[in-house]
Amino acid sequence: MLYLPLFQSYLRLEKSLSPKTVEAYLSDIEKFAHSLSQNDEKLDEQLLKEATLVDFQNYLQQLFKKKAKASSQARAVSSLKAFYRFLQYEKIIEHNPTELLEAPKIGRTLPEVLSVKEIESIIATIDLSKPEGHRNKAIVEVLYGCGLRVSELIDLKLSQLFFRDNFIRIIGKGNKERLVPIGETAQKAVMHYVDGGRSKLKIKKGMEDMLFLNCRGSKLTRIMIFIMVKEFAQLGGIQKNISPHTFRHSFATHLIEGGADLRAVQEMLGHVSITTTEIYTHLDTDYIRSAIAQFHPRY
Repeated sequence: MLYLPLFQSYLRLEKSLSPKTVEAYLSDIEKFAHSLSQNDEKLDEQLLKEATLVDFQNYLQQLFKKKAKASSQARAVSSLKAFYRFLQYEKIIEHNPTELLEAPKIGRTLPEVLSVKEIESIIATIDLSKPEGHRNKAIVEVLYGCGLRVSELIDLKLSQLFFRDNFIRIIGKGNKERLVPIGETAQKAVMHYVDGGRSKLKIKKGMEDMLFLNCRGSKLTRIMIFIMVKEFAQLGGIQKNISPHTFRHSFATHLIEGGADLRAVQEMLGHVSITTTEIYTHLDTDYIRSAIAQFHPRY
């Protein structure tokens, strides 16, 4: 099996990385593979599959001796981690050997965020006259309204909807369960889809409880959601490089900017550590200044 072409498609479609970044990631993996085989001509992907933590540490030591910049070393670690997470997700390997691999500390980049107006323009591009129109609108409303990961969205079941209590039950990373509030707008979009287009589908056996289905009555894939979101963004004239995860970033940012409690946002996002959630407090300096002005006694 050729792992690198599959990984390339994953980076381009699902991670929404630029062509240059994808090229850099692949280059990092190839350099690591050559270091394993000590052969600059032939790349042995089987060696990649069998690599251990010691192999990664030795490779980083080589980069350090060559006086590679901290940013280059960090990107190499990022590339390797992404590659082995991908292999684990695809069940090519059972355990991820890069879990304990550490990179040099460098500045943290802030995620891309959509404004409310941009989100509204994306929703406005969805053609509701098409059979999948109301499904697509419901998908965007739920992504933004609940801050879900794309994997959580495609796994969402009818039995996890508790609209009478304004909640949905999500099974997130590590099989951890959480309750996420869902607003009236997203609820209406979902019910319009369920009572309309979804009710007319010939649903495949075993998919009866899945909320979002394709035209053949099967579960949607992550790639389908990525392609869909990019198409809507392009139609809406959005110049930003967005993915389904952008709606999750926007959900969290807009809550924080509106004054929501950081712990509450952490719970809704399903973050294990609040430090992961804290990045959203750095997205709007005006919000931070207003918070200090409102609550600090000597501001």
